[in-house]
Amino acid sequence: MKHIKVNDLLNNTKTLQEVTAKGWVRSFRNNQFIALNDGSTINNIQCVIDFENTPEETLKRITTSAAISVTGTLNESQGKGQSVEIQVTKIEILGDSDAEKYPIQLRNKPSLEFLREQAHLRVRTNTFSAVMRVRSTLSFAVHQYFQENGFFYVNTPIVTGSDAEGAGEMFKVTSLPFDETPRNAEGKVDYKEDFFGKETNLTVSGQLEAETYAMALGQVYTFGPTFRAENSNTSRHLAEFWMIEPEVAFNDLDANMDLAEDFIKHVIKYTLEKCEDDLKFLEDRLLDEEKSKPQAERSEMSLLEKLNFILDNNFKRVSYTEAIDILKNSTPNKKKKFNYIINEWGADLQSEHERFLVEKHFKCPVILFDYPANIKAFYMRLNENTEPGKETVRAMDILFPGIGEIVGGSQREERLDVLLEKMKNLGIEEEELWWYLDTRRFGTAVHSGFGLGFERLVLFVTGMTNIRDVIPFPRTPQNAEF
Repeated sequence: MKHIKVNDLLNNTKTLQEVTAKGWVRSFRNNQFIALNDGSTINNIQCVIDFENTPEETLKRITTSAAISVTGTLNESQGKGQSVEIQVTKIEILGDSDAEKYPIQLRNKPSLEFLREQAHLRVRTNTFSAVMRVRSTLSFAVHQYFQENGFFYVNTPIVTGSDAEGAGEMFKVTSLPFDETPRNAEGKVDYKEDFFGKETNLTVSGQLEAETYAMALGQVYTFGPTFRAENSNTSRHLAEFWMIEPEVAFNDLDANMDLAEDFIKHVIKYTLEKCEDDLKFLEDRLLDEEKSKPQAERSEMSLLEKLNFILDNNFKRVSYTEAIDILKNSTPNKKKKFNYIINEWGADLQSEHERFLVEKHFKCPVILFDYPANIKAFYMRLNENTEPGKETVRAMDILFPGIGEIVGGSQREERLDVLLEKMKNLGIEEEELWWYLDTRRFGTAVHSGFGLGFERLVLFVTGMTNIRDVIPFPRTPQNAEF
């Protein structure tokens, strides 16, 4: 008999039918009640066995995380918390699990830090199975939104010869032997001998390549892995993560902000509808976790309240200059409670400043725009008629409660002469980006886009507090396990 997913069984109203279910044992009580889960839902189905007529050897093998198949009658449940249960007539052990050696003992509530060391097994816990189902749903919602709104999905290179961000913190890609690296006459590594004949790296962004496609297809988006070789051991940084990057021809910054807000609201709304049980579990988990924190450190809103807060509020649009004035005159700044004191225009805002604006001052999501040119990337459009020394660019960041920046974007610099001047001032060689400059030579036009770190979105939607817990196998400094 073909087995039926646990999620479908729990939603089945047709009882007294024979069914087969397969999954992993979450618990086994009184030699009679098996809590079975197959990953299709946060909820287990109770399987009741006739232990008096079940061989002792079989009962001993029904251990935590053992894979089993049960066949029996689907009945209305007599217990609390579920509508149906399976009265088992046949049980088969598909894969044994040694209870003494199984590293995740759920009854002991293993810490998240410990579970990161068991990333191959942690998805069998309620927390991580819920997070990964939410992640999958969010991923689908991303594609759904863009596909339904006339965007084309573009796969940009993972191996690249350009540094889109100007960050310089990139992973090198080479086939050269490390012990006998070929050198040129100047004693430098001779990349002409390398596989691609030039220096190449893992991408930090697909934006520049996506721009070229937007200037032909109109509306495109990328959704793929990106890499940063930053030695950042924080709860918000990964060395490998996924980025969502739409680029739209003929969109100015205002249209870009409209797109970003509409997009974020869509994916959150879709996930709220599709992941009700998982999000309720994650909300309860978060409330339980916060009981151990001092009152001042607890969230003002529950997880579901926070998500609905995003849907119910228009994003407040505030210029960088206005935000600096607010921060300079704020109580935390005057009392030197900020770790980074705001003294003057031109400061690069930190997460604590962004969260103050969202959570304390405006009490709604915030879009900051028109940032100082010298703290933003070369490709952002320079504003005209700005005060000398206070040049700004058409950049925007979207700030969320509890997380700070979640989206960064801009109107791109479409004027060839201005772009060349900015590259010259930053020491970026024209030859390196000749292909990118061609889009300004042949049919240039206003265009805009943004980047959203997918893991930060998952972090926000799930209420998890460490970005390493929202990606299956986190890559961080000194850690490339699994």
